[in-house]
Amino acid sequence: MKKINLNNIPWFERKSPKGKYHRYRRNVALAFQSRKTGPKLPGEAPFEVELVRLPPKARHCPFHSHTTEWEFYLIVSGAGRMRLAKESVRIRAGDCLLNPPGEAHQIINTGRKDLLYYVIANNTPVDIWHYPDSNKWGWSIGRSGFYFRRSTVNYYDDEE
Repeated sequence: MKKINLNNIPWFERKSPKGKYHRYRRNVALAFQSRKTGPKLPGEAPFEVELVRLPPKARHCPFHSHTTEWEFYLIVSGAGRMRLAKESVRIRAGDCLLNPPGEAHQIINTGRKDLLYYVIANNTPVDIWHYPDSNKWGWSIGRSGFYFRRSTVNYYDDEE
């Protein structure tokens, strides 16, 4: 067994250059990798868990979808909106949201206080993201991520 106390995990801030995207997070799954929490795990945990705090008017990240990742959100306090492809849904404390692969989503704090929520996701070894607003793509292998925009090329381009 491994054990941590949420209050001992530091908050990490992530903010875009112009401040539109701004969040603080406590990465619970990452904290379990420390030997201080108990015996070494046989591999990475099969899920990711984060406690996220969004300041008023902030968005957690750009509007995006995943090809392989499921994300579950549990709203602890505050109010906001979950933006989806064809609608925007009000969210508040106690709401539970589940985004399957392929469903574009984004959380926006529309309240006057911080929006606090947990996000739990399956820890897929490879994922591809799509950002519909900017037509950007990204992929991850392990903890590394890469971002690009598509361009059409011939199947044999640069192969011969």
